[in-house]
Amino acid sequence: MRERSLRRANWYRHVLAVNAPAALACWLTAGGSLTARLKAHADAFRVQVLHQHAAQCLADEAAALGTHRAGRVWEREVLLRCDNTPVVFAHTVVPMSADASDWPLFSALGDRSLGTTLFGDPMVARGPLEYARLRGSHPLARRARAALSANGIALPDERLLYARRCLYRRRQGTLLVTEVFLPRVAALVPKTSNTR
Repeated sequence: MRERSLRRANWYRHVLAVNAPAALACWLTAGGSLTARLKAHADAFRVQVLHQHAAQCLADEAAALGTHRAGRVWEREVLLRCDNTPVVFAHTVVPMSADASDWPLFSALGDRSLGTTLFGDPMVARGPLEYARLRGSHPLARRARAALSANGIALPDERLLYARRCLYRRRQGTLLVTEVFLPRVAALVPKTSNTR
């Protein structure tokens, strides 16, 4: 039973509850589009798609999606890269009950940013941000480590990762985006000459 509890995260409505380092807290609480903010901190921004397919939603996502138990969802996972350095692992789930009119561009995103789509659509309503510390045993922490390892970057199992998530609504559909902030995001500095 203890192992199962270690695979869940406690999500909070206030960032102070996760005691994040100051350099990460400002990323966790930033409003607006994360994509736009990352672009302002990089000469080159890129979305690296890891996969997009049907999957089982995580145990701590079911309640956020309004379901009683973890069920099948459409899942998309990407690395957001600034100047080719992975800085955010993003995980998105959409219930199978959603149809093309709810999220018309989701299935055809390719390597485009989901954030640009969400913030550019006036029909999308954004819920409040929630914050968590992810232990090494949490599925998203394991997936983030595996994605970094495939890119030649080692991240110790015991390293806590800080994440935020937000539920979006469009028509009858819901979409849950979780962003796991990787250690190198804290070293980013704004590009004063960046006009994008």
